[in-house]
Amino acid sequence: MADFSYDIIKKGLDAASIRQKSISSNIANVNTPGFKAGKVEFESELRKAIGNAGVSMKKTHENHLGGTDISSVSPKVVKSEEHSMNENGNNVDIDREMVDLAANEIYYSALIEQLNRKLSNMSYVINR
Repeated sequence: MADFSYDIIKKGLDAASIRQKSISSNIANVNTPGFKAGKVEFESELRKAIGNAGVSMKKTHENHLGGTDISSVSPKVVKSEEHSMNENGNNVDIDREMVDLAANEIYYSALIEQLNRKLSNMSYVINR
């Protein structure tokens, strides 16, 4: 049986990994003519999947009410169509990328902390 909170943490870690790669690519291509920065969309899609009602119980039978399925939610990289930062058509804003990099590191660390607590609790229960 799948654990909903574990699934959310796992998908969040996947998103953080993809976001790290996207930011690194943006930074590496800061001077590449015509390069369009990539941005990862994930949290908004997760919010849509969970809905405004919040997290509900998992459906184990088709006749049950409610249920939240996040299996189809996955991070995706979209190219930014914002105005070019340079006259060469490149739209990478290095200051924005550095802020996003720091925010992603904090996000990743928070998810790892949550995962460690969850696994520690499971270990405690198993060993009791």
